Order: sequence, then C-alpha cells, then structure tokens
Amino acid sequence: MTRTPVAPWLEESHWPTVPIRLVARLGSGHTPSRSMPEYWDNCTVPWITLADVWQLRSGTTDVIQETKEKVSTLGLANSAAVKHPAGTVILSRTASVGYSAIMGTDMATSQDFATWTCGPKLDPRYLLHCLRAMTPDFKRISTGSTHKTIYMPDIEQLRVPVPSTAEQRRIADFLDAETARMDRLRSSLSRFDGVVREREQAVLAQMLHPGAEKPGDSLPNGWKWTPLAHVTDQFRQIMYGIVLPGPNVTEGVPIIKGGDVAADRLSLGTLNRTTREIESGYARSRVKGGDIVIAIRGSVGEIAVVPDELTGANLTQDAARISVASGISADWLRLVLESPAVVHQIQQRVTGATIKGINIWDLKRVLVPTPSLAEQASLAASVSRSLGTHEALRSRVARHSALLTERRQALITAAVTGQIDVSTASGRGIEE
Repeated sequence: MTRTPVAPWLEESHWPTVPIRLVARLGSGHTPSRSMPEYWDNCTVPWITLADVWQLRSGTTDVIQETKEKVSTLGLANSAAVKHPAGTVILSRTASVGYSAIMGTDMATSQDFATWTCGPKLDPRYLLHCLRAMTPDFKRISTGSTHKTIYMPDIEQLRVPVPSTAEQRRIADFLDAETARMDRLRSSLSRFDGVVREREQAVLAQMLHPGAEKPGDSLPNGWKWTPLAHVTDQFRQIMYGIVLPGPNVTEGVPIIKGGDVAADRLSLGTLNRTTREIESGYARSRVKGGDIVIAIRGSVGEIAVVPDELTGANLTQDAARISVASGISADWLRLVLESPAVVHQIQQRVTGATIKGINIWDLKRVLVPTPSLAEQASLAASVSRSLGTHEALRSRVARHSALLTERRQALITAAVTGQIDVSTASGRGIEE
C-alpha cells in the first residue's frame, strides 16, 4: 500500500489510492489587481473568496451557487485567475483551512483555494466526501502563526481511493443520505442550544442590568455604568499578546489564541507553545490564574477564566487579558461580560470584513452595569445558581453534538475507503 503522509488512514483503503492530480486537473485562483479599476467593471463571473467560506463551515453545503463578489472577463484575462467549469471541487487552503464544496456554475476563485476538475475516473461528489474525510488532516498539516495555510506541495500529495465510478456514485449517494440525516439531528441540537442560550441571556439581563438594555438606561439605585478599563487592575491593563508567536514548539511557553477562548478549551495540554525567546518580549501580557481572557478576533466576545495551571502563559494578538481590579468580584465581572447589554456593545465595535476584530481601545471603553462592591459577590452567586440547569443542559447538548460529529466523520472515512459495504450499510471498522 502506498504511504499517504497527509492522511495516513487511507492506507486502510480496500481500493488503490492515487494522487488526486492524476485523475482531476489541479488548479487554483488569483486576485486581479485592485489598482486597475477597469478589471472590476462589468463583473459577471462568480468569484469565490474567503468571504464565501461562511457558506461552507457547517459542512452541509455541497454545492456553492452564489458568491459575494464577481470578477470581470478583462480581470481574468489580465491575471492568473481562471474560470473553472461547473462541477469543479474546491478546497479552502488559507486562513479558514479545510472547507470544501462543488461549484454549481462556472466560477473563478481567489488564490486561497485549490481546485480539482474531475476527469472520467473520478466523481465530483465522491471527491467532495473524500476531502471532508480529510478535514482533521488539513487542520494538522496547515502551518502559520496568524493565518494557517496548506501549501501547494502538500495539496499535490493528496490521494484518494479510486474504486469504479459506479461504486463512487453508490458511495456518494449513501453518504449524501446518511450525512443529511445526521445533519438534521445536529440542527435540532443546535436549535435546542439556541433556546437555552436565549433563556440564559434573559436571566443575565434580568439580574445584571434589570430594566436597562443599553448604556445610559436607568439602573437600580447605587449602580452605575462604568468603563471596563475602570474595573480592571491598573497595573495589569487590558492588552493582547504576541503578534508573531512562530511555529508550535514542544518545550515552549503556552499561548492562548482567540480560538482557544472557551471554558472547555483552556487547558495546558491543548495549547500551542512559543519559544521562550519570543515570549520574553511580551512579559506584560502574561496571564495568571483567575484572569479573564476574551477573544478579540474571530469569535469576538468569547470569554474564559484562566485556570491556575496556566499561570505564566501568554496570549496571541487574537486574545486579550482582563485582570480584575482589587475589590471587584471576578465571578461577577465574568458574568456581566456575557450579559446582553455588554455583548451588544462589543459586537457594535467589531470591524473587519474577512477577519472580524475589536481593538483594545474600544474594548476598554465598553460600559458595564456596576452594582456596589457589597452586591457583586452575592449577585454573582445568585446568577450562577439560576444558570446551573441551563449550563448542565448546554453541556449535554455539546457532548451529543461532538459525538455526532465524530460518528459522521467515521462514517465518511469508512465509506470512502471501502471499510463498509454501502449497498448493505454494514461492514467492518465502525462501532455501533
């Protein structure tokens, strides 16, 4: 069996594997010069860019029909951009890595995508499922500190099993039906989670800023609207961290990226690390147990509390540290940062087209509804008790959703490698 370094699990395929480029024409895209206005007049050709990745993130959109931007034929003629035929399979390879779909009509792409126009021995829908089976591998092989990238030499190595085209179509039909069924269940879980989140927000609003929806609205006696900067430690001000942390190193200093900011992700074993030499230049942004971290790029507004085991870790530029001032309840501040009136202010200050973000100056100016110091701890305890059931429900939903995603991935992997017989939907290698 030929080794497949990008996706080692393909070695278990019951069919021979070949480089995709041998059974499909490999291509990419380009951006015509923005300094030439005539290239952007009379634009008629759909042009897939990173701004369209939102359509693909759920993994449920198989065919992309509409794009945010279009490009002109003159722009295509004077650049390396190419109009690919309908049925071409795309894969995002920079920034938002690993998302795939099939072109629903003739389209061009930016340089952020790899494309395959299938020959007679490869079915596009089957190839799409193969690429989705490789999603974890794409995340693993992508490199870069700020913007992850899969470079073309790795793209050229990608292999797929090649059964007969009739078998490919059977596999694609089976996976289309089975993944759609799983996706419907996942959508139901997501809707339920949304209902729970709405109820959580109602509790937070009722208890943390009763009767007030925005800064300036009246608050209970003794409360006031306070800039976030004024409830944080003046000796450890709100700030982001390392701009260029470099590649992950085994024995380095743990770093918290924006994507790490979630209650179940902040742990020593899951974080990337940077060298001590790079980290030493950012001593002012180190964190300690009890600090609050907030994502300021990407999933802006997600927050988490730093566990004690991460004392001495640092941040990247995608996350900011909020150190609670002496005399301020950390539990209260964590909760109020998730309240509707504060979340709304943060989202209003978000800027950026492809990569969303909020700058530190704007974050410091966010106003928080602040009760007296005596009320903060008791209020935090009351809110936590009220939210206990909601958090338990959301935790169960998250576990079920993760299990469903895992089983969906396993099903696709087993089907495209022939480890299950799709004509009977039974076989080897899949646990009940």
